[in-house]
Amino acid sequence: MDTSPLDRLKRRADFLRVAGRRRKWVTPGLIVQAADQDGSGYDGGGVRCGFTASRKVGGAVARNRAKRRLRALAREIMPDLASVGHDYVLIARSETVDRPYDLLISDLKTALTRLKVTRLSRAPRSQDSKQDRGRPQDGKQDSRNGQSEGIGALPSARVENETS
Repeated sequence: MDTSPLDRLKRRADFLRVAGRRRKWVTPGLIVQAADQDGSGYDGGGVRCGFTASRKVGGAVARNRAKRRLRALAREIMPDLASVGHDYVLIARSETVDRPYDLLISDLKTALTRLKVTRLSRAPRSQDSKQDRGRPQDGKQDSRNGQSEGIGALPSARVENETS
């Protein structure tokens, strides 16, 4: 495990920028928001993480305990799993205070994987992947028939001879 300390998100503008990207995953123990660092003014290129707990979590003691648990999770998981060049905000929920630590670890790993912002999700996709079989992604030209099929476009009907 990498023992380098995580950079912290401290400015309100950074928290608002991450929330504004609307990329989040909710688990029973925590909420994870993620955003790339483009336009943030941060040139460190590492992983930055912020922590927050609202009064819905409980009083000051409960909020502080929840944030301590989130910081411990981030120190343990983020250096190995989080994708470089992204900012993350971990939001405590009322269950964060009492949830078993191993389940919180599972929650964080699940959220990062589902958001596709892990180092593992950056690996190139195999040729057998479902997304590689049919339409090209992100509005790119389809070299087989010359038509653009991106987000929002309807796929054209293709008839191909499969004699191989």
